[in-house]
Order: sequence, then structure tokens, then C-alpha cells
Amino acid sequence: MTYGYIRVSSTTQNIDRQYQDMIDFGIEKNNLFIDKTSGKDFDRNQYQILISKLKKNDLIVLKSIDRLGRDYQRIIEEWSKITKTIGADIFVIDFPLLDTRQKAENLVGRFISDVILQVLSFVAQNERENIKQRQAEGIRLARIRGIHLGRPLLPLPKIFDDIAKQYINKQITSSEALKVLGISKGTFYRNIKKYK
Repeated sequence: MTYGYIRVSSTTQNIDRQYQDMIDFGIEKNNLFIDKTSGKDFDRNQYQILISKLKKNDLIVLKSIDRLGRDYQRIIEEWSKITKTIGADIFVIDFPLLDTRQKAENLVGRFISDVILQVLSFVAQNERENIKQRQAEGIRLARIRGIHLGRPLLPLPKIFDDIAKQYINKQITSSEALKVLGISKGTFYRNIKKYK
């Protein structure tokens, strides 16, 4: 049996390109497994269903190696589980050298496939780490420039200034201030700092 595995990192990303490649490869729609989640680990619903169905001599088709995952060591372990423990094969469309359908006696083909897998898995993990590093640097620089990140800030009630002054002058408690303003403790204390 031939199965296709499609993965995108979030529900907003488009699967069309991967999906079309699977159809072009000749995989039936009911043999496609699609996850819309991160590739950081293999605890993915559709992937686990696929692995539970997989039998010796079945084939998993992937668009690219990073669709399998992004953690170098875990990709190697999962690849080994599929090809050696289960005895199924893997073919990667974007990199045809990653094709375990080589005959067992073709040791050179298997060796090349294993070496390329190691290199590409390393590249996938390295790219993931670079993305995280660039995101962290972008967040740090945005904060330095005073750019607010996250959910948009809600406007404070018009009476906030008056209530803040009353609170600072100990005319009302924080509980009373929160009740009058109708805002969260976090919002209250974050904004009250400006008055101290």
C-alpha cells in the first residue's frame, strides 16, 4: 500500500502544493494523512494513525524531508523505525535519492540514502534553530524600539487617571479600583506604574 504524508506547521498554512504532488504521484485521497501542526516531535494525530496502519513493504511518500519532522535525532530514529523495524519504505519527492525502495543487495544505494538522510535531517533542524533565533532577535529589537508584541492593548477607561490617583493616595483599595474600572489586575498594575 502507498500512503502520502502531508504536514504544515499551522492551520493557516496551505497544503495545496503537497496535496497536488501526492495526487500526481498516484496516491488515492483516502491514503493521504494530513497534519497541521509543528514538526518538532512525532506526537501528531494523523501521523500516528498512519504509522499504526503501516506494514512491511508499504510505502510512505513525502514532499520533502522537513515534512517528516525538524528534529535531527528524532527524524533519524523515526526513519529507522519505519524502514528497519516495520520494514516499510520511504520516498521523498523533492529529493529522489531519498528512496529506500532500493533492493536490499544494493548496499551502495542504501548507504547513499542513509548519508543523505543524515545531512538533510541536520539541515532541517539547523533551519528550525535559525528561525527560532531570528524570531527571538526580532522580538528583542522590537521591544527595544518600544513596539508592543502580542494581543493589541485595550484602551483604558476614561476615568483611569482619576481612579489611579485615588488609589495612589490610598483613598480606595485595588479591589475597589478594579471593580470601578472593569479591567484585569495585570492591566491595572501595569498601567499604575506610570503614576508612581
